[in-house]
Amino acid sequence: MTAASDRAEVAPAGRTETELALQGLWRVVVLNDPVNLMSYVVLVFRKVFGFDEPKARRHMLEVHERGRSVVWTGVREKAEAYAFTLQKWQLTAILEPHETR
Repeated sequence: MTAASDRAEVAPAGRTETELALQGLWRVVVLNDPVNLMSYVVLVFRKVFGFDEPKARRHMLEVHERGRSVVWTGVREKAEAYAFTLQKWQLTAILEPHETR
């Protein structure tokens, strides 16, 4: 066994378990709140995500009726940026790992 193969057994490709977990897909979820008007939520979805009016309304109604809506799925860094932007617009947004199983 060579030194290179020893390293491969200890840490595959030099990555930690945490780094591997962060690489998957993440969901940006908007939660219902009693503060924001429905028209305001539609406006924010259009501005932040570039949704057209029907798609923005669909997500707003899902938040209103079901209490939450997944508005975006993708890599964690961009998901964090979207969640932060939504929070700056005073919406309640969280991240969840995307379940691919």
